[in-house]
Amino acid sequence: MSEEDIARAIALSLRDAHAGPAGVHQPLPAPIDLEDDEAQFQAELQRAIEASKAADTGRRTASPATSLASLSSNSPPVTIAPAQSFLSERAQMEQARLARLKRLRGESEDVASEPPRKRQTPSDTSSTASERRGSSKAKGKSRAVDSSGMCWDGELRQTANRHVEAGRNGEDGTPVWRLSEIIGDKTQVSLAIISSYALNISWIYEFFAPETPVVIITQPAPGIGDATVKQVLPNWIRVTPFLRGGRGVVHMKFFLIFYKSGRLRIVISTANLIEYDWRDIENSVWVQDVSRRATPIAHDPKANDFPAAFERVLHALNVDPALTSFVHNDHPNIPLSNLRPGALSTVYDFSRVRVYLIPSIAGKHEGWPKVLKVGHTALMKAVGDMLDGAKKGKLTIECQGSSIGTYSTQWLNEFYTSASGTSPEKMLDEPKTRRAKLPVPQSIKILFPTHAWVQASELGEAGGGTMFCRRSQWEGVKFPRELFAQSKSKRGRVLMHSKMIIAIVGAHQSSRKDDSETEDSDDDIVVLDDKGKGRSQGQQQDVVGWAYVGSHNFTPSAWGTLSGSGFSPVMNITNYELGIAFPLHNEKDVDAVACYQRPPRKYGSDDIPWMQEESKVLNEHD
Repeated sequence: MSEEDIARAIALSLRDAHAGPAGVHQPLPAPIDLEDDEAQFQAELQRAIEASKAADTGRRTASPATSLASLSSNSPPVTIAPAQSFLSERAQMEQARLARLKRLRGESEDVASEPPRKRQTPSDTSSTASERRGSSKAKGKSRAVDSSGMCWDGELRQTANRHVEAGRNGEDGTPVWRLSEIIGDKTQVSLAIISSYALNISWIYEFFAPETPVVIITQPAPGIGDATVKQVLPNWIRVTPFLRGGRGVVHMKFFLIFYKSGRLRIVISTANLIEYDWRDIENSVWVQDVSRRATPIAHDPKANDFPAAFERVLHALNVDPALTSFVHNDHPNIPLSNLRPGALSTVYDFSRVRVYLIPSIAGKHEGWPKVLKVGHTALMKAVGDMLDGAKKGKLTIECQGSSIGTYSTQWLNEFYTSASGTSPEKMLDEPKTRRAKLPVPQSIKILFPTHAWVQASELGEAGGGTMFCRRSQWEGVKFPRELFAQSKSKRGRVLMHSKMIIAIVGAHQSSRKDDSETEDSDDDIVVLDDKGKGRSQGQQQDVVGWAYVGSHNFTPSAWGTLSGSGFSPVMNITNYELGIAFPLHNEKDVDAVACYQRPPRKYGSDDIPWMQEESKVLNEHD
């Protein structure tokens, strides 16, 4: 299933979920805007403008909109409605959503539930009193986050979720992330660069002060392939990158948050910037703080480290023109004024960042120097570094995600080669006919929820609108059905939007039969002490595998497809994706990182994957 089809399906699923007639119970949040629908984006944009102007009233006179001649001329006229109307509408929609959720669960209307809330501010978004207590306890547990809330050594957590089992929002000692906690005091943010596939702009706008310059990277309108720059709000500029023929998906989910103190916070996420992803479905988020150098250092043009990779990503996403516009207009002193070579690495100290950045950049990449910087070959290079000196053995790969691809034997072997840290040079020199006849690598496990599991989840079928597998894929003659395994959250009957790969060398498999904890141990905290040399707290052990977390689903569109020869390789990638990879050193590391129940159970003879296109609940309006 192509990512363009996925985008369209998400749009229809979420739109129907909110707009259905009485009696149809879809517990999804509203309003939600997806990038494949420019009209919906403009509708959300108008709401955010209203909120912006309401916030400015009585405080200061709004400055004129920054001029981006010829780029902002397509903006439709905006009719400003009273802010009170917007607040009332949002409250009514929230009440309606809660009522639908109760009916879906078979609860009576008088069953106790959380009271309707006032419109939340970023300081209290998605936090009940018990959740806040749990978050506080979780912070005390995590040594990667200091007493002031800084993550100088990086921290991977799942997101808070209102549907997990009691005690699994941090109260059990395993910390979780909330978006309000990640961003922090919005008055202290001097610049933000954020990227999301799905977007509710009026929602995310509330997390930033109106005067803060924000660059937002999104999907272009359908069929638009050229890069664009457009002011969409006062101090907000939307950019879209180049897409060949207008095909592909801008699927990256990340934040670069620059603070007035000089600190830079890097956030790599699997969650879109919509309420649903931060409240009703489970996601994974990695956060790392870096400090500003006292004195800039010289640029190393040969560097191929984390900041150099991120600079290439920002260039590819068309961020530079937005920064230039800010500098030439109302924000001449923003901390990142351009993307000159070394713009990040010469100013900020990345010495404590010990993960590998793994980007996919849409397009055609030719020659080893370029091929090794993107897609699954970038992963291959990172894995080669991480497994250098590790014990040799057969690699088992668990690929968990929310979307299934079309898998050829050739591509599965191609990916497995990269995941093993082995150069594909020799493989590329094999005849294509021979590669096409290779056996399916049985050491790959594809984790995806079954139809029965989605039905049994807290939100039932109505919550399965962001999981994608088609029957035409599943029933394909050469489709690798034998590789499929159950995807179940460790935190209860919630569906996961996380995208995670765990690769284990040899027989290092979890023996845990359930996800219960017998001891509240610091050994469950993964600490990466230097690049390629991670450890569990309190002990140093050999590398037994690696993990990936980010926006990549296990699909050729996300990871790319190799062609060419061993001398002149070509990597073709459809999507823009971003994630991190890091080493694992023992079983406790593996189980601490995994967001799903391990070991994953293979599909039984009666199991089939969830196929939302066949759901009567999601499709009865069609």
